[in-house]
Amino acid sequence: MASEPVARAVAEEVARWGAMRQTGVSLRYMMEFGARPTERTLLLAAQFLHKELPIRIARRALDLESLPFGLSAKPAILKVRDWYMESFRDIRSFPEVRNRDDELAFTEMIKMIRVRHTNVVPTIALGVQQLKKDLGGSKAFPPGIHEIHQFLDRFYMSRIGIRMLIGQHVALHDPDPEPGVIGLINTKLSPLTVARIASEDARAICMREYGSAPDVDIYGDPDFTFPYVTPHLHLMMFELVKNSLRAVQERYMNSDNHAPPVRIIVADGAEDVTIKISDEGGGIPRSGLSRIFTYLYSTADNPPELDGHNEGVTMAGYGYGIPISRLYARYFGGDLQIISMEGYGTDAYLHLSRLGDSEEPLP
Repeated sequence: MASEPVARAVAEEVARWGAMRQTGVSLRYMMEFGARPTERTLLLAAQFLHKELPIRIARRALDLESLPFGLSAKPAILKVRDWYMESFRDIRSFPEVRNRDDELAFTEMIKMIRVRHTNVVPTIALGVQQLKKDLGGSKAFPPGIHEIHQFLDRFYMSRIGIRMLIGQHVALHDPDPEPGVIGLINTKLSPLTVARIASEDARAICMREYGSAPDVDIYGDPDFTFPYVTPHLHLMMFELVKNSLRAVQERYMNSDNHAPPVRIIVADGAEDVTIKISDEGGGIPRSGLSRIFTYLYSTADNPPELDGHNEGVTMAGYGYGIPISRLYARYFGGDLQIISMEGYGTDAYLHLSRLGDSEEPLP
């Protein structure tokens, strides 16, 4: 355990770096810069990350210290803060990146940081769950609780940015990338293919929990492709399809009627690529629609305890799937809208911006 003077010195350095201005990077720049990675471009990228990541990580560590309602003191939140402090120390103690060997060692180090932070979302969810119990449940929330929603939106959006920067740099070291793939960005991504894989994954979860799963019908041009980040689209599709499957399954599991399929429609518009996920799972009451994008409510009766497994699956019971999916869509300038008809079903509209045209700095 660090001595008090050392801990104080680290805290002062975190405060100093957290006050620095972060530098945004556009998707277009990422695509052009990574199109033909060379030893020199990878070295330049590593030097940039060596200076940029401590700023972003320090900001998140500072955020975790000043949360309202005592959330900062919850054991799960303290654990996440320790991860951020440890990652800050790892990067700051790494010497200047001067050559190829330095760059490869730096890449291995930030790869480990990315692994360390894998369970940040469910761990923070556990902290929020602890706070909810202390406050007496969602019906007893005090005024000002919206500050936690705003913090989590900012925190998770920044986390997406940090993971995108690290993931892009690490992926550029792939010696044999697929055609059209630049780091994490697939310039020829087929949304129908991603929808099919995400649907199969979601149906597997549904089968595991209920013993059966509704079908998923997918409509759209099978030859249509556009530039996007495959893991991001998979996460969003998986969460939305999983929610729809659960709603349909629970509505029809004791019925003599056959469960209707979940329908996915992919539309190629001039401005956006839009994916609609429609179900006949009974819909959401109008009074509950405002809550589906918040982090303090869950439709699950018993949210799961943290088990350290796949992040997408662990998020299920916490009710984080929809708000996190909206952040992933918004990260690249898109959005997620939910329209529901109580007594019938729900339509989710996932609007995705075309990445190749954007010169706006990412969060």
